[in-house]
Amino acid sequence: MDIYHALNRGVDKRTLFLDSQDYARFVHDMYAFNNTAPARHTNRSARLENPPMVDFVSRPLGKNRLVDIHGWVLMKNHYHLLLSERVEGGVTLFLRKLNIGYAKYFNERYKRSGTLFQGRTKKVLIERDTQFLYILLYIHLNPLDYLKGAQKWRMRDKGSTRLSTKDVLEYLSKYRWSSYLDYCGEKNFPSILTTTLFDSEGVGKHQKSIVGYLKETGEDIDQEKILE
Repeated sequence: MDIYHALNRGVDKRTLFLDSQDYARFVHDMYAFNNTAPARHTNRSARLENPPMVDFVSRPLGKNRLVDIHGWVLMKNHYHLLLSERVEGGVTLFLRKLNIGYAKYFNERYKRSGTLFQGRTKKVLIERDTQFLYILLYIHLNPLDYLKGAQKWRMRDKGSTRLSTKDVLEYLSKYRWSSYLDYCGEKNFPSILTTTLFDSEGVGKHQKSIVGYLKETGEDIDQEKILE
């Protein structure tokens, strides 16, 4: 099974998610567009005051999925997804439906036109053991970019993250827009996620792995080798 790390940003690094409704809409779209059926874009999607979260938070996806989503995080101006195909060409089709669908919603809501994303979504095939071991942790740690004192978490050597383990874990536990909570045993958006590939050691292991990742030195783990 091939696993891909998918990444895309807003055009000119523009903000993709202006409020919680935008974040929720993208999560909803990850559910709605993960299907072999043709995408149906309707005007009503942009008029939803509250995206229908209850409809998919706990309701499992059907058998006609394009991909399995193994991990994800939404940041202000970009997203990371960890995907594997269930049908041939599934990753490419899913990403196209997802980007087009969210762009239509965003442009209608904010009365704009034109391209929203910077281009085709970058897809990196996870080939090495180092990539596989650390990519999910890397994805879940991205929200630390917004935590004062932890913005240099990628430079894990020389004590670049000055905050305590408690501070880091507490912050991550309050950031809803990723798969982190589901991997920690707290149901957030379980229906869009496939955890079996990375969750073989049970609840609690993921938090310990997060702590271990932050304590490793840059010499032990090269970030570039994880991402490319």
